[in-house]
Amino acid sequence: TTHYLFIVVVAVNSTLLTINAGDYIFYTDWAWTSFVVFSISQSTMLVVGAIYYMLFTGVPGTATYYATIMTIYTWVAKGAWFALGYPYDFITVPVWIPSAMLLDLTYWATRRNKHAAIIIGGTLVGLSFPLFNMVNLLLIRDPLEVAFKYPRPTLPAYMTPIEPQVGKFYNSPVALGSGAGAVLSVPIAALGAKLNTW
Repeated sequence: TTHYLFIVVVAVNSTLLTINAGDYIFYTDWAWTSFVVFSISQSTMLVVGAIYYMLFTGVPGTATYYATIMTIYTWVAKGAWFALGYPYDFITVPVWIPSAMLLDLTYWATRRNKHAAIIIGGTLVGLSFPLFNMVNLLLIRDPLEVAFKYPRPTLPAYMTPIEPQVGKFYNSPVALGSGAGAVLSVPIAALGAKLNTW
């Protein structure tokens, strides 16, 4: 019983850790301006939580389960905003599950090698997570329309909606988010694995 209780505690606390690494949901009215920050924080925290949880259980598939918990939590938050009268597109649920599946696949394919999971899996998450979420954001309606029609009184000044900049690749949110996420996922996941061994 203690063993399973500890698994639940790890799952809940890891989820809260990821949720609090910056905002865990895309508010449509500032989704484009926060994309890079979101990509860095969420890709690294997804890897840290998933690696910690996966190495604790030793079971490939745990990372996907972990991502599913967060996905369900976010859909609940989306429903809460919708119930308050905001449009369905006001919150865009992030895409955690495909990147977590890549992490699980790496862990399984390398015969449960934790170092490979950290280095290869962490890099795959860091590269894929921003891409999946950028595609997700492209499918919603104009963020500026939502921003000015449904303003949030608590919106911080640095998240004020701006027109998305379509420029060169080095100025692309996808490039910045993918690069930073991939670079930071590995060392932070390694730290998470180190903590897991203490």
